Amino acid sequence: MDDKCLMEGLLLLEKGVCDLYMHGAIESPSGNVHRAFDGALKESVSIQDGIYSSMQQRGWYAPEQAEQSKVDSVKTKFASAVTA
Repeated sequence: MDDKCLMEGLLLLEKGVCDLYMHGAIESPSGNVHRAFDGALKESVSIQDGIYSSMQQRGWYAPEQAEQSKVDSVKTKFASAVTA
């Protein structure tokens, strides 16, 4: 297992952790529990960003630039859903 595979695994794991913390914050029964999940989510998002940045610096994670026509299409789709 090389460094790239390890980093990909860490990134996927951290994304999963973010998802769990987000749901915990959304469904929390009290303010204290919500704040605990929210704090953990913010920390986890920061960790995820650090992993992503490290991978990007090494050329292992290169996001594609979206075509403007596709962006406009999604904007139109969601704008019409909101006004419907």
